[in-house]
Amino acid sequence: MSSREAKGVRVSRVSMAVNGTLAVVKLVAGIAGHSYALIADAVESLGDIVSSMIVWGGLVIAAKPADENHPYGHGKAEPLAALGVALMLIGSAVGIAVAAVGEIKVPHHAPAPFTLAVLLVVVGVKETMFRFGSRVAAAIDSTAIQVDAWHHRSDALTSLAAGLGIVVALIGGEGYESADDWAALTACVIIAVNGVRFARTALHELMDTTPEATMAERMSSTAEGVEGAQRVEKIIVRKMGPTLYVDLHLEVDPQLSVIKAHEIAHQVKNRVIEEWPAVADVMVHIEPFADADLDHE
Repeated sequence: MSSREAKGVRVSRVSMAVNGTLAVVKLVAGIAGHSYALIADAVESLGDIVSSMIVWGGLVIAAKPADENHPYGHGKAEPLAALGVALMLIGSAVGIAVAAVGEIKVPHHAPAPFTLAVLLVVVGVKETMFRFGSRVAAAIDSTAIQVDAWHHRSDALTSLAAGLGIVVALIGGEGYESADDWAALTACVIIAVNGVRFARTALHELMDTTPEATMAERMSSTAEGVEGAQRVEKIIVRKMGPTLYVDLHLEVDPQLSVIKAHEIAHQVKNRVIEEWPAVADVMVHIEPFADADLDHE
């Protein structure tokens, strides 16, 4: 396993350990303190363990080298894992919302004051995990790790909302017992919105959306800077997990020999890979260069 995958797997392991510990703490505190928002948070933390396992699996599969059946490697496993986590977020939002509505309709005890302290600790831990995961995701360019990191931020927001609900219930007294249930319901909106956003990001990568709007232009400039390269007619950049694949149509002097044109193509390929280490391969297709008033393919 490469250093990149090792870092990603380490983040996933830490995430699972943290989520498992918090799930137990929140579940016990929620039941003892009569806080449905805290219990809902605990259930979500249990789901977070599964999502971290999905991310872990996606990273391990994405690390596999290219083979006969997967000539472009297994990089798509990462956005697939990210999509799975995003769908889990949306599903958990719907499930918690349904249960919260049911709790609102049924009179129950106000949450105990100590549940607020538990939630504040949860917010701190989850925000720390978000920052840790985001740094690693940026360093290794992993969509799956980034989604998992935002999952922690989503948990921090839902816990904060639950804390506000508990404060209202404690201050308001009788008649405000369901405040933390309303907080849980509000938190579901945050979870669902994030889930949709993460799903869109993963789908963009699965559909081979160009990673950056200006990347193709910058790569074209690099290619045209090679001696003998006249113009880039077309360039396509695809992201396969952590790596990029480039298809490039390069125009050269039609009078050049095949050998010379081939040399220029290799120089272009090497120059692009040198400037963009994430590029795994550049397919250069040679085209004849012609004046603007002449037809060419």
